[in-house]
Amino acid sequence: MKTLYLIRHAKSDWSDEALSDYDRPLNKRGLKDAPLMGSHLADKGIRPDLILSSPALRAKTTAKAFAKALSYPPESIRYDHALYACDALTILSLIRGVSADIDTLFVFGHNPEFTKCANLITGGDIDNIPTCGVVEMRLKNDSWESIGENSAELRSFDYPKKYR
Repeated sequence: MKTLYLIRHAKSDWSDEALSDYDRPLNKRGLKDAPLMGSHLADKGIRPDLILSSPALRAKTTAKAFAKALSYPPESIRYDHALYACDALTILSLIRGVSADIDTLFVFGHNPEFTKCANLITGGDIDNIPTCGVVEMRLKNDSWESIGENSAELRSFDYPKKYR
């Protein structure tokens, strides 16, 4: 079965107003939360076959922290500019293009698009995926090409505040 993880980037640092949105780094909490959440997945034996990420610094740093915790080679992370400032349909389009031999897919990006996308795919009612939130979905059909409205079952919804 195909399993999709939509993961919102960890908490970013807004202290330098001169930085563009794209170049914002993680703040101290974000730098702690990303490896924490990656470790929780590793403890459950979850391993991605592919990691896709927005190339924005905060998403990229979050993806690398998860990759490290999950023993996934960081040089194998695929960055796609389409995941930055996109809509839910763009996210679905990217997922539909994933190779059939990938069973566990991690996608790192931004809100509000990720919350909208998770709700669209599962028919769910998540109000907000918080920073470093992880939404796990199992596709009803064993094909990335079939992903769309109500095409997956919500398996879990986890976020750092549960562990504070």
